[in-house]
Amino acid sequence: MQVAKVLRHLHPQSLLEFHSGRRCSAIFDKLRKHINRVERENELLRQELLDAQKKRARDKKEIADLEKENSRLKQDLEATAQTNNGNSLSTPSAMQPAYSKPSARKRRRKPGRKKGHPGACRPAPARIDQTIEHTLSKCPICGSTDLGKPCGKHIRIIEDIPPVQPKATEHVYYEYYCPPCDTKVAAPMTEALPRATLGLRLTLLSAFLHYALGMTTRNICTWLRIFCQFPVTPGGLVLNWQRLAELLTPVYDGLAKAARLSAVLNADESGWRIGGLLAWIWCFTSKTLAYYVLTRSRAGPVVKEVLGEFFNGILVTDFFGAYNRIKAFAKQKCVVHLLREIKQVSLRNHATEWQLFARRLKRLMREALKLVIDREKLGEDAYKRRVANLHMRLADIFGCSYRDKDCERLSKRLAKHSDELLVFLLHPNVPADNNHAERQMRFAVIMRKNSYGNQSMRGAETQAILMSIFRTCQLRGIDPIAFLTASVAAAITSGVPLPIPESPKQHLAA
Repeated sequence: MQVAKVLRHLHPQSLLEFHSGRRCSAIFDKLRKHINRVERENELLRQELLDAQKKRARDKKEIADLEKENSRLKQDLEATAQTNNGNSLSTPSAMQPAYSKPSARKRRRKPGRKKGHPGACRPAPARIDQTIEHTLSKCPICGSTDLGKPCGKHIRIIEDIPPVQPKATEHVYYEYYCPPCDTKVAAPMTEALPRATLGLRLTLLSAFLHYALGMTTRNICTWLRIFCQFPVTPGGLVLNWQRLAELLTPVYDGLAKAARLSAVLNADESGWRIGGLLAWIWCFTSKTLAYYVLTRSRAGPVVKEVLGEFFNGILVTDFFGAYNRIKAFAKQKCVVHLLREIKQVSLRNHATEWQLFARRLKRLMREALKLVIDREKLGEDAYKRRVANLHMRLADIFGCSYRDKDCERLSKRLAKHSDELLVFLLHPNVPADNNHAERQMRFAVIMRKNSYGNQSMRGAETQAILMSIFRTCQLRGIDPIAFLTASVAAAITSGVPLPIPESPKQHLAA
């Protein structure tokens, strides 16, 4: 109130200055508040910027780590692709596209024999069927006819296959009445299968091309039409093959019995198709036989049906669980499959524990493989000591506890099959791998690639019977056409086909 009275008595100029001072003070207060607010906002922005910079640094580090891991995974992927083309160990090579397979390694040495080796050429034929003389009546260069008598001669022997001309034979066989039997009888005809119009030799040759060499049925028909001047349909060939398989079923059953009695038997299985549906082909093979089975199942009962509850021999297989359903005198698991899996796991697992585990196991298996080679040099006592030492080292590997999942998984497998990994060290005739079964399975895989399996169960049975007989003949060194001609003739005459001889000498003696 007093201030208002004083202001009324002041000079107008002084009053103006007073009001200006109050206005400036208000402005200053307002600006000060604005500055404080801006400073607070600035502090918040500065803190947010600092947090963003820290987050960016963390993101950069995380990106760098991810790029490093991505680069390592790419290298692992490329290495895996080079090793097995990105497929599992059970994926056959024929199932992989050609463009995904790695290039072949450079040869360490040049192909062919070494320089200075004794010459090798085709031997001269035992007989000459025809002699043709080639003379000239005029010079082929200038046309002169004044050549006179020959002044020299050269001899070249050429072997060739003459043009094939099919042969049609009319067989007339008479019927006779037998009073004691009170029935009609006729002479047996062994040049063809019963109720067939195609000759036996043509049937055997076409079956050999299909079931032993893997040619498709249509390609065989094309070959017969062009080379042999013999037109035939695929259905006609297949029908004759099925009749042939029916006659030879006792021979196939004999191979099954021989497989069960084998001292050492390799076994393997692979995928197949029957009528477009998934099936499996099994191969049980030794050095002298190959027995194939085609089924819808890939389970243990198949092995039990073929080999029985107990196999009184040594069974060589991979680690597939179906082979564990039966007992045997001894079993040998494929060492190569184990080493291959160690290599595959090492491409993706770089843990220190796994690297030490893999190194110990690989060293042990390689020493075992080398020990077989050095058996004669070491002597029997030293050899037995080495074998016992390897068993102790193997027990030490799977007896430890591991944190790494791959180490734990493989150690459990080693413990489960500890008595089936080093059997080849105790029996000289037992291989350390299952390569023999895989080689015999290779022919079936080639056929699967070309023919896509079978259209029916009857075709699958025919496949198993004829492929088993042809592969066994090849393993024993027996001419399949000559043997099957005699065997089918015996089946037509007496009802029982001849069994496959054990050796070529036995075949020739028969």
